[in-house]
Amino acid sequence: MIDSASTAIAPRARGAGEPRTPRPIVQLFVNPRAGSWRRRRIARLTAAFEAAGARAILTPSLRGRLDIAPGVDHVCAVGGDGTVRHVAAAVARDPRGLPMSVYPLGTVNLLARECGYSSDPTAFVSRALIAPPRRHHYTGLIGDTLILNCASVGLDSMVVDRLSPRLKRLIGRAAYGVALCQILGRWPRHRLSVVANGEITACEAVYVAKGRYFAGDWSFASDAAVDEPLLHVVALPRATRVAMLRFAWALLRRRDPGDAIRFTCTALSIRGDAPCPVEADGDVVAHLPVDIIVADATLAFA
Repeated sequence: MIDSASTAIAPRARGAGEPRTPRPIVQLFVNPRAGSWRRRRIARLTAAFEAAGARAILTPSLRGRLDIAPGVDHVCAVGGDGTVRHVAAAVARDPRGLPMSVYPLGTVNLLARECGYSSDPTAFVSRALIAPPRRHHYTGLIGDTLILNCASVGLDSMVVDRLSPRLKRLIGRAAYGVALCQILGRWPRHRLSVVANGEITACEAVYVAKGRYFAGDWSFASDAAVDEPLLHVVALPRATRVAMLRFAWALLRRRDPGDAIRFTCTALSIRGDAPCPVEADGDVVAHLPVDIIVADATLAFA
């Protein structure tokens, strides 16, 4: 169990005559409810930072407001996409403009996948501490809420809205399948309108990509990139069972869904005939209507 108080690692002993140099301070935000297997991986990661000469501060990534500790040189999010988005919001609020990294330890790790982070602690620490920031991430914004990878309105957001967090902790990605089965019978469809680039697009489902990946290795916008100041939008005119099955099949085969409407923009508005949930990076973050924009400032990822 991770202690609710921040824990600092003791300094590494110096050899005789070794010059005293400032130790980098790394704040690791970790899930306080992580299972024993994840706790062992966190311990190995912490030991790797210590071996590299860093001082590590472990902080629980609770759902409330996160704050970066004084004197920190680097922020590391240890967890899945929800944890990363929560930590990134804290980094974005901090005026120091600190670099951050993502150690993949969660159900889905889209940003870690796109940035190519290694799960090997030694390789990860070497990149986080030694290499300069490789990516300057233009995030999306729904109000003050960050979008790091993707957002959606429609069937996917309604599945996320029905998702049981407890079941997700127990069975991982399979919990999404359980949530999908719960809405198969009534199969909700809504009329949506997307306003962007001076045009209105009518649809029943809309996907907004800030990064390349979606729900794992899938991609509905293979040209999207986190370091590009654009939103890649895919709108589906119909969201029937057959239409969504075709869309999923196209993603599995890495093909372009033929009836999808595609465009890029820097801002858009989504309206609907009901206050549908809006999903971003695996969490419901708002309900329609919403405005989505590309943030002016970037986040630096090692």
